[in-house]
Amino acid sequence: MAWLLSFKNSRYGMSYRNGNYCAFYVAEPFHEGNLGAHATKDFVYYNMLRMWEAKDKTFPFIDSHDKTYNVRDGSDWEKTLKPRLHQRLKHSKNIVLFLSSLTKSSQALVKEIDYGINELNLPVIVIYPEYNTAQSLLEDGNLKHSLKDLWGKLPIFRSSMSSVPTLHVPLDKALITRALGDNDLTVNGKIDSGAYHYTS
Repeated sequence: MAWLLSFKNSRYGMSYRNGNYCAFYVAEPFHEGNLGAHATKDFVYYNMLRMWEAKDKTFPFIDSHDKTYNVRDGSDWEKTLKPRLHQRLKHSKNIVLFLSSLTKSSQALVKEIDYGINELNLPVIVIYPEYNTAQSLLEDGNLKHSLKDLWGKLPIFRSSMSSVPTLHVPLDKALITRALGDNDLTVNGKIDSGAYHYTS
């Protein structure tokens, strides 16, 4: 299908729902300031998006977590973490999910995906850090079984993904830029539910 790029929303005007909510596995409790955070693979990939945006103002990433990530620190879940998570998701136009062989179905990640998809109907851009080209995700023109096996790492995603559009991309800046700038992958402009991918 033809993917249309749209930059209708102001890059910095945080309208009600124009952030990208990054979801990924980290051991909990998690503190961004700890040295160990920078050895946490999926946190490093999330930081890569933030660095790309800081260095390149045309990179269409609007971080729903803003300056700090600490949605999974040692605070009380019901009183502090859950409301914080919900607020950030409500201000987001989609979810960017990092999914790899290291992903585990942690409490926070399950809650993020469940609320984001099943309550807010947010489309999901799935980034596979262990793949680096569009073709590396495919076999005979379809998503590889090895990718579908990764969905099983996060059962809530596997069971919920059919209700929203999901776009599956490798860790490639050009393709991630394309995905983030595509209005079809936003809550206000989303296409029909289904699993989509680029061919090149």
